[in-house]
Amino acid sequence: MRTLGIEEELLVVEADSGRPTAASERVIRRAPWRLSQAGGNDTQRADDEPGGHVGHELQQEQLEIDTPPRTHLADLEQDLHAWRKAAGEAAAEQGTRIVAAGTSPLQVEPRLTPDERYERMVERFGLTAKQQLTCGCHVHVSVESDEEGVAVLDRIRRWLPPLLAISANSPFWQGEDSGYASFRSQAWLRWPSAGPVDVLGSAERYHRLVEELLGSGVVLDEGMVYFDARLSAHYPTVELRVTDVCLDPRDAVLVAALARALVETAARAWQEGEPPAAVPTSLLRLAMWRAGHDGVDGELLDPRTGRPRPADEVLAALLDHARPALEAAGDLDEATSRLAELLRRGNGARRQRQVHARTGSLHDVVADLAVATVAG
Repeated sequence: MRTLGIEEELLVVEADSGRPTAASERVIRRAPWRLSQAGGNDTQRADDEPGGHVGHELQQEQLEIDTPPRTHLADLEQDLHAWRKAAGEAAAEQGTRIVAAGTSPLQVEPRLTPDERYERMVERFGLTAKQQLTCGCHVHVSVESDEEGVAVLDRIRRWLPPLLAISANSPFWQGEDSGYASFRSQAWLRWPSAGPVDVLGSAERYHRLVEELLGSGVVLDEGMVYFDARLSAHYPTVELRVTDVCLDPRDAVLVAALARALVETAARAWQEGEPPAAVPTSLLRLAMWRAGHDGVDGELLDPRTGRPRPADEVLAALLDHARPALEAAGDLDEATSRLAELLRRGNGARRQRQVHARTGSLHDVVADLAVATVAG
């Protein structure tokens, strides 16, 4: 069974005001480097193994947690809860809290993390880098080779917008309602290398494209190849990068389960000689815009037709598309029930707006986010 790993970016906010604060370094120093997770299976893990730590991000108002590779969803969920709890306890010792939100509801002027690479990014990209304070969730799914990985990328690209809709958790930006369920997805597109890419057909063409981007002199390094989904530069995985950080860890695990099923479905199609759908990249950009705008509370573009349909119908089509792979992994019942639950209660964007409608206070929105981040 393909392994899964999740990276989550989280905001660090003042405990009393809820405003993002440049305290990530202090929190990271207090957080544990390793945890005994998933029934104690990690006590002997080496420091150079992937996943399982709290680390820096671009701005001092955020940090990142990640999980080791897992096979079973229950272990993955336990990891997320454990690391959110550990980061939350470390933050509390500094008079701060961690918040799982794609953007800060309250106004903020981010402060760059001292790092030579980040400083070069600000020098090159100016306000795009200075103002970039967004939190995403990246899902890694194992693949056998770069050739299989690119075949997967070619075949999952049209199914990525529904994953963004599920995760949408950033309706507010600089103190006002953005009009989007995921404004993070809009802010992220300010980077010149972000977004969907064309069908490439082979690992050789993928790597050639990356070399051309680097050769352009625009992006600084391979880490700035911000495709919606890409080959990992460090691990034998494909990395799906379109989603907001989810408020509820259960939703992050749902996204991961669907991501793995999409990867497996695509790999099987490639092995059987089925060509990827020739969906224009320009249409994928529109599909991603619709997913970021509506989330699960409006319409999405049907990945098979490019036409608008109610979000719940498109998500049902996603489930059907991935059903054999979900069933083979033993995840079908879990994914079906979690998706139904999410559609009933809504995603993070709906919850944030509900709290704001009830209280009229963005401070209350952040306070609710802080509680839900750790408690689920």
